Amino acid sequence: MGKNKLKRWAELEKFDRVFQPGVEVGNFGTLLKGKWNSDVFHNNNPITLELGCGRGEYTVNMALRHPEKNFIGVDIKGARLWRGAKTSHEENMLHVAFLRTQIELIEYFFAPGEVSEIWITFPDPQPKQIRENKRLTSPAFLSRYKNMLQSGGLLHLKTDDTGLFEYTLDVLKQEQGELLYQSADLNHEKEPPPHMDIQTTYEKIFTEKGMTIKYLRYCFQRVARNF
Repeated sequence: MGKNKLKRWAELEKFDRVFQPGVEVGNFGTLLKGKWNSDVFHNNNPITLELGCGRGEYTVNMALRHPEKNFIGVDIKGARLWRGAKTSHEENMLHVAFLRTQIELIEYFFAPGEVSEIWITFPDPQPKQIRENKRLTSPAFLSRYKNMLQSGGLLHLKTDDTGLFEYTLDVLKQEQGELLYQSADLNHEKEPPPHMDIQTTYEKIFTEKGMTIKYLRYCFQRVARNF
């Protein structure tokens, strides 16, 4: 194991807004479930999650733009998560936290309706059909998200993978909500939606290779409109 990785893990232990319960959750999840605003952020602002956050580019950059919201980056890879956690710690970003756990366990940590938005940024597409249930937009995962999201809460997916994008669109057709926005090529949109200029490390690599970036925004409830 590299020295840098060990050093980063040691640093993570010192950051007061990094939570590392490990794979075996035990009672840890219940200690924070439903209490992120009261016990961690000490406010009533809406919570946005970045699932599979990697280095936390979206978590940190959206937090810089929206001090009126709380942000939590979630990933199992501590050495990657360290980058975003270190930046938010050094900048004293009290509305940012990081949770090191598997996405499969996410419902242990968030109560029904506790989350306002969920971002999934460049997840592993899990292209093999036998691993379909591992995709972060599979029905099993969507069920978890629906439970955690408040009424009118939003799900965002940003990916370079056409297969995952089309799969997600097909899965969402089985839901009772509403697809609010979709683009199969963000780089050629005249008026891209907010925050599309934020790029993860993977997105920069994909873009340099000429790969198209896809994005969708979904609400699990129908949006009421006044005509």
